[in-house]
Amino acid sequence: MPRRTRLDTAGYHHVINRGVNRSHIFEETQDYEMFLKILCKACTAYRAVVHDYCLMSNHFHLLVETELDNLSLFMKHINSNYAIYFNKKYGRSGHFWQGRFYSRYLTDDAYYYTLIRYIEQNPIAAGLTKEIGKYPYTLGAALLAKNEIIPCAQASKLVAELTYENIEAIIGITINEEDLEILGTIEKQKVLVDEQHAKLAYGKSLKEHFKEAVTKTERNKAIFNALNDGYTQAAVSKWLGVSRSLISKVVKSGDSTPDP
Repeated sequence: MPRRTRLDTAGYHHVINRGVNRSHIFEETQDYEMFLKILCKACTAYRAVVHDYCLMSNHFHLLVETELDNLSLFMKHINSNYAIYFNKKYGRSGHFWQGRFYSRYLTDDAYYYTLIRYIEQNPIAAGLTKEIGKYPYTLGAALLAKNEIIPCAQASKLVAELTYENIEAIIGITINEEDLEILGTIEKQKVLVDEQHAKLAYGKSLKEHFKEAVTKTERNKAIFNALNDGYTQAAVSKWLGVSRSLISKVVKSGDSTPDP
């Protein structure tokens, strides 16, 4: 199967990478600190800003904003330099990362806060802590503890918003069904790139999806196809003028299936 083209377009990116075979990429405090130092050097060299991060024992999450179309170069700098550091320190050899880093381009501001909560709550989901801000290797934790913020995150929205909002209220809201749906939409979204920018592109508009949906069966089939195309249940319900619960019932009933 051919590789999916990497989207390097300037803007917001959610980036994840794991150790090969899910092995540890951090063993002690010094390793986490070194990764953050390398991250900030890369931000300076490639003109990027870190809006949030979470460093787990065998993987990391970054929410970064790139000024230039250079995400791959930015991540290559981080991954290669940290792998060299770790392999030398622990006397290991061979592949360090599981492969190419995973990334998704954010096309909507609404995704930003959902991803912030997802990233900050990753340690809770992993059972490492029960409270927001208690796991030390996230930006939210540094803010809540009033620790020094790494240089490359000084321009993060979280840092700016701490002056007028309770940071815990931003990152501590439980990930609900709608948030999970938004995350799912990010997974399915199709991105087209032109000379100036990236934009979200669906296979069809909602008008096209539902223009021939006259009967209930046709409507339900169109609902499945629209959701499969990347639209959220909220967007579909708004377009049809029906409740979210009705859309959920259609999905759960499984009385229609999307086109192949």
